[in-house]
Amino acid sequence: MKDSVAERIESLRAEIRRHERLYYVLDQPEISDAEYDTLMRELQAIEKAHPELLTPDSPTQRVGGKPREGFVKVRHSAPMLSLDNALNEGELRDFDRRVRDLLAGAEFRYVAELKMDGLSMAAHYEDGLLRLAITRGDGVEGEDVTENARTIRALPLRVKPPVPRFEVRGEVVMPRRYFDRLNEEREKEGLMKYANPRNSAAGSLRVLEPWITASRKLDYFAYFFLVDGKPYYPSHWQSLEALERLGFKVNPNRKQCVDVDELYHVCRQWEARREEFPYEIDGVVAKVDSVSQQDSLGWTAKAPRWAIAYKFPAQQAETVVENIEVQVGRTGALTPVAHLRPVFVSGVTVSRATLHNEDEIERLNLHIGDTVVVERSGDVIPKVVRVVRHGSERRAFRMPKQCPVCGGDVVRAEGEAASRCINSNCPARLKETVRFFASRGVMDIDGMGEALVDQLVDRGLVKSVADVYGLTLEQLMELERMGEKSATKILQNVESSRGQPLARLLNGLGIPFVGERTAQILADTFGDLDKIAAADADLLQTAEEVGPKVAESIRRFFRERHNQELVERLRAAGLRFTQEVRNHAAQGVLAGKTFVLTGTLPTMSREEAKAKIEAAGGKVTGSVSKKTSYVIAGEEAGSKLAKAEELGIPVLNEDGMMRLIGGQTV
Repeated sequence: MKDSVAERIESLRAEIRRHERLYYVLDQPEISDAEYDTLMRELQAIEKAHPELLTPDSPTQRVGGKPREGFVKVRHSAPMLSLDNALNEGELRDFDRRVRDLLAGAEFRYVAELKMDGLSMAAHYEDGLLRLAITRGDGVEGEDVTENARTIRALPLRVKPPVPRFEVRGEVVMPRRYFDRLNEEREKEGLMKYANPRNSAAGSLRVLEPWITASRKLDYFAYFFLVDGKPYYPSHWQSLEALERLGFKVNPNRKQCVDVDELYHVCRQWEARREEFPYEIDGVVAKVDSVSQQDSLGWTAKAPRWAIAYKFPAQQAETVVENIEVQVGRTGALTPVAHLRPVFVSGVTVSRATLHNEDEIERLNLHIGDTVVVERSGDVIPKVVRVVRHGSERRAFRMPKQCPVCGGDVVRAEGEAASRCINSNCPARLKETVRFFASRGVMDIDGMGEALVDQLVDRGLVKSVADVYGLTLEQLMELERMGEKSATKILQNVESSRGQPLARLLNGLGIPFVGERTAQILADTFGDLDKIAAADADLLQTAEEVGPKVAESIRRFFRERHNQELVERLRAAGLRFTQEVRNHAAQGVLAGKTFVLTGTLPTMSREEAKAKIEAAGGKVTGSVSKKTSYVIAGEEAGSKLAKAEELGIPVLNEDGMMRLIGGQTV
């Protein structure tokens, strides 16, 4: 009996996998959605009755039920480098000339592929099973998004591998029809629409709840097959064909080109068809086909010499600016947005375009009523490029002095381009503010992710971060996907967060220019939130690294009435307002020394190196200056190393850094 059940399970799984490949990879469905659902329900029922037969590669296991707590950083097997760009025919031919010179007259060919506008992801397989999926990140390390990646139907959970371990790199994209559908749903719900499919794909892959990723209908196109970080097949074209045979989705729009003339012709053909594709593209990627020739050509610090991205020019059109309104972002930044007379650009009707800030409007000499050129390049929301004619009844734009959403004070700090609403309870800022406040590195309220925060704010249960501490079990249980057990756990986590140290609370308040490090310095220096709130600018600047700009930002924040009310509510909620005063400047062998990290270190990440330096009393900054004591340089160090050499600043490797931390001379 058990053997027959196991056989039926395997038969169902094989049948479902075949139909998933037909539908999601080959776009050749053989059965209806209802028939597919019937197969899936039968498999789910049998697996539920026989849990001992459940396997992680079963089609039923694509979407897990437990939300993630956060994303772990993972180092890539080999760097995921970006590509140099060719913005016109001349630059493409310059690239070809460099390749021919470096190959010393040897024959070669290119592979041309569409440059899809998404985000890169590496998928690792062991014994044919998907084990790990990593975003590109900074190219050296990315984030483990395995649970979310499993929900992408075009990404196989199991394949028949040619080798025990291999890696597939490719592009995660959101098809246009699903992007449009997502924005329609958000508009109906009164939410702000997403700017473009690329950002939507990136955000969808990084949400903490895999079921949300599954609902976004992401797609995945494979383009590299690697073993131990190196190409497995002798040519790129062979890799693409092998990926197809294994069941991966490979873009059919690819072509082998014998020379740059044919390559440029292909670029022009695909540029003319760019609006026909079901996903956003912004160019063509050209790669030398032979892997041995790729090795001969090598890499620069940032990009391979054997590949280039030919970028399509942005498409433009003329229209009239009918009005300018202001939007408020998470940090309180006010962004002017132009309302345009609708115009067709790059396949879509454009009626709005960002103007960034007051300085940009002044630079353009733009007034309401002017005729302008707008541009949509596929990777950004439409923008105003220039004014072509002044309107006969043009009106100047003025940034409001009060927030258009909450009426709070709007300020523009000296030296800053952005004007900001400084009311932390501003509804326009609220969702992102609450998410940040609850995040792992701040108040660490586990379970309070994007979906929950959206419901809490939309239902009016949370109008300030202080409201989090007044939530009840009954309120939480009325929310979608929230049972008594989950609601109880969240309330326990809220209770635990009351004991978080002062530095975390300071960081969570969202004071402009006061991040994790500055919050820690302020807490260690003053030891009391009330003392920080009452301090004048001169007193605040006695804290290490707090200059006039940061001090004035702190003063503005605590002068605002809404923020004063928030502080009192957090005090009443029992959060920690005090801690022991510490003087880090006088502690550790590296006290008083400033470091800059650059490049890839051999045995530790930059975050690990930063932690070791700070634990020894040193300070880590992001840019090299005359005040820098040492630069710690690893492989592929770039402009920071050059700057250090120019200024005569000592440069150490990882070993030298560790000797310094150990109190040894270097």
